[in-house]
Amino acid sequence: MPAPIALVPDGQISVETTNAPRSERLLSLDIFRGLAVAGMIIVDNPGSDDHAFWAIKHAEWNGWTPADLIFPSFLFLVGISIVFSVESRLERGETRGKLLSHVLKRSLLLIAIGLLVNASPIYGFDLHTFRFEGVTQRIALCYLVTTLLELNAGLRWQIVALAVCLAGYWVLLRFAPVPGVGTPGHEIPFMDPDQNITAWLDRSLFMGHLYNGTRDPEGILSTIPAIGTTLIGLLTGHWLRTRRSAETILAGLVGFGVAGLLAGKVWNLSFPINKNLWTSSFALFTGGFALLFLALLYWVVEVKKWRGLWTMPILVLGVNAIAGFVADSLVYGPGYTFMATGPDGQKLSWHEATQAFLERTGLSAANASLVYSLCALVFCWLLLWGLWRKKILLKV
Repeated sequence: MPAPIALVPDGQISVETTNAPRSERLLSLDIFRGLAVAGMIIVDNPGSDDHAFWAIKHAEWNGWTPADLIFPSFLFLVGISIVFSVESRLERGETRGKLLSHVLKRSLLLIAIGLLVNASPIYGFDLHTFRFEGVTQRIALCYLVTTLLELNAGLRWQIVALAVCLAGYWVLLRFAPVPGVGTPGHEIPFMDPDQNITAWLDRSLFMGHLYNGTRDPEGILSTIPAIGTTLIGLLTGHWLRTRRSAETILAGLVGFGVAGLLAGKVWNLSFPINKNLWTSSFALFTGGFALLFLALLYWVVEVKKWRGLWTMPILVLGVNAIAGFVADSLVYGPGYTFMATGPDGQKLSWHEATQAFLERTGLSAANASLVYSLCALVFCWLLLWGLWRKKILLKV
């Protein structure tokens, strides 16, 4: 499944060539975004889905792996970018009505991108199984709702909205009866993979068009806590925009990050951390991780000012995340849908054939899978490096 794209402040669907420096922009956010894009490409493109190292495979159900931290990190960064974008536009004198129009168009464009990617022939398009849901569509919905809250609600109500998203979703999964099946914890197990209210709704709306057949990791109801993740980013953006000292901002990032991790782990005892359902404990835990990781980058880049040549390879990905998403699709799609003939004459997908070739060189299955992922990353990086050299930025 192709991984998410990231929004950048003040963007439209455009190709921009510029020599002007970016203003009021934290380099640590671009570094974070670049590392997330790199992680996205590696996780999306294992040589072997079964034999890849644990860290680059998603948890099958409850629990988490490092791979499960990538999508929440993108949404976290989307939330931060909303604050910078909205406030800078208002400072330039744009009306809220014009901003609202821009947000609606931007959200529809993101949905269109997701649908076009799902419909691409390189993914083996079939109208009967065409997938309507997806990561880009989820980003669009989270961006739309969160920006509307930024435009129309104060900080206090944004915090209330976060609590409602997380607590309300728990109530739905824990107490709402699944039609034709029963109540979780009574007639059916709580958080059964297929017999839950989220999977039921997706089957009711999109049966035959779901990523996992009977359920979808980017389902309708599970977008609610994903909005919560974006709101954590929004609140973080407000914190970063305060007039407080860098040391105070850093301390806040660390404090709230630790609080998020602990809250997620405590809630995990009764409401397991689960990316497929995007449980409320998952939102808090991954939000805590994102805060702590941003704190580390903020300390290195903004406080200690440790910058230099090491940032360039990461910024190539970080400032052109949309292009990174497209490049990732160019690897992922053909790798899983185009066919090749193996040494014994059997038909294999490109990624399976490459995995088999790498294993014949003497690599273990896990190492061969990792080499394939890293080659995918290098390929995508080279494409984006060409854009970097010409100072071309593809924005949403």
